[in-house]
Amino acid sequence: MTPPHLTDLPIRALTVDDLRSCADLSEDRGWPREDHKWGLLLAAGSGYGIDAPDGQGLAAACVVTSYGHRPSGPELAAIGMVLVAERFARQGLGRHLMTYVCDDVLKGIPLTLHATPYGRPLYEELGFDTTGRAEMLRGTFRGEPADMAPQAGSATVRPASGEDIPRIVRLDTEVFGTDRTHMITRLPAFADRLLVAEDARGELVGYAAIWPNMETHVIGPLIARDTADAQALVTALAAVTDRPLRTDIDVRHEELLGWLKDRGLDSVAFNTVMTRDIPGLPGDWTRRWAPITVAAG
Repeated sequence: MTPPHLTDLPIRALTVDDLRSCADLSEDRGWPREDHKWGLLLAAGSGYGIDAPDGQGLAAACVVTSYGHRPSGPELAAIGMVLVAERFARQGLGRHLMTYVCDDVLKGIPLTLHATPYGRPLYEELGFDTTGRAEMLRGTFRGEPADMAPQAGSATVRPASGEDIPRIVRLDTEVFGTDRTHMITRLPAFADRLLVAEDARGELVGYAAIWPNMETHVIGPLIARDTADAQALVTALAAVTDRPLRTDIDVRHEELLGWLKDRGLDSVAFNTVMTRDIPGLPGDWTRRWAPITVAAG
């Protein structure tokens, strides 16, 4: 019996029960396993995958995280973790999966993703346009004594409480441009530390989280009204870990990028922010410094 062509293989929904297979797929492509991140994405989003015809796990997978509500569907959907097993690479499987997700599952819904240089040509063929860039930084944060005290004019930073969650959701919706309550409410359990920043009147002006990812700690999301507040949040988060830090910063925030590099973080890679059926990401980019993860927009 002739085996089916790879692009004829069925695409199915993934669940949290597929977490190990997703992590195996990441490892197969030379990525970190990132079990913790996969768990969040599969719980808060919708995974799609193709089972390997040889019975050895997944041949391909991706995750979609939808935000906001409108009569015709979500206001925005982010696609991430697009992976094809090495033994099935360059045979059209990634295109098959992405075409299904973009043109069938998410037809008519504004889309966004962070593209690596390898994936960008395919996404351009699928109708995505470049609308921004993010720089990945990684390294051991070297705080200076002056960093441990609030800078003049910066906000007061403290651990978030349960009562802060509705305030964080309101601020996040304003800055991100659409509602992502289902993601934000998972942060207290997902992150090792969730902090808020308040001005002198007690108004919430920022928040940030740090979460474990293999041997590093990732800072994201990072929402702040200005550079000083972003620095205060990063400094407070860095103080709670001995692991190297990793984060993805919008390249337009040049001052914060320079400050992080001066304190021990090195540039690792650049990702291209792409969108389809929308001219750019909604919300206020000037207060949006780093995503929860590039896989979730």
